[in-house]
Amino acid sequence: MGADKAQSLLFVFHCDLIKERSLKMKKLFFALLTLILLGSFGSGPAMAFTTEDMAKASALEEILKRGQLLVGMEAGYQPFEMQDEKGNIVGFDVDMAYEMGKAIFGEGGEKKVKLINTAWEGIIPALMTHKFDIIMSGMTILQSRNLKVNFCEPYYYIGQCLLINKKDKGKYRSYKDLNKKGVIVTSKLGVTGAFTAEKMMPKATLRLFKTEAEGALQVANGIADAYIYDEPQVRVFAAKYKAKTVGIFDPITYEPLAWAIRKGDPDFLNWLNNFLRQVRGDGRWEQFKQKWFVDYIEELAKKQ
Repeated sequence: MGADKAQSLLFVFHCDLIKERSLKMKKLFFALLTLILLGSFGSGPAMAFTTEDMAKASALEEILKRGQLLVGMEAGYQPFEMQDEKGNIVGFDVDMAYEMGKAIFGEGGEKKVKLINTAWEGIIPALMTHKFDIIMSGMTILQSRNLKVNFCEPYYYIGQCLLINKKDKGKYRSYKDLNKKGVIVTSKLGVTGAFTAEKMMPKATLRLFKTEAEGALQVANGIADAYIYDEPQVRVFAAKYKAKTVGIFDPITYEPLAWAIRKGDPDFLNWLNNFLRQVRGDGRWEQFKQKWFVDYIEELAKKQ
């Protein structure tokens, strides 16, 4: 056999060997892929384990094991959450949190609710780092926030309203009258009132404060022309400073408020939505609404 023919036969043999190995590797690859898919998506024990594992990771399990519900809120948003004369945190969201405690732990469960007063700008990061289980603080559902947290069904609907000085009652009738140079509008840092003012009144000067009370006081003292905030809070300040201010209660926006939890927890989300349906249906929600959005504001006005 000549050298050229021998080399040709060796080359053919080598090619056949490579093809055979390649075929075996492909078969092995598809066999492994099939096993992985069966393990991931198959029925029976594998699926049961995944579902059970998800349930064990729920905040509900953490709450039950801990024996305490940790609630994050900023106690300055009247009448949802605020501090009374003794320094206790009270309000609509607080009463709802106590009812939630009873629903989780049974009779006396309100004593197992811990309220954690947290600055607004840090409230979502604190939730995400497990400082508490839920945010109950009159938070508006925004798509930008929804990228970070999950919201349950809305429990209240509000719109942005205005507080103006009484001397300007005939001068300012809507936000459109405020959209001009030389006008000063106040609100709070990082809230929808500030976002709305920037969008709807771009020509006005916007001054933002760390607390709601600071912004409202600017109007009561005649330093600013208007304060923009959620309708319930504006009603509180209109009652508190009734000698100097008046509210314009034509809502500028439509905003659903909801409780926020960490992402990836369908069990807790389901529980919260069913809890909300229950308290709405049995009258407790209306009872708290009357207590804080009507009776409290009327009593506040009487004291001034």
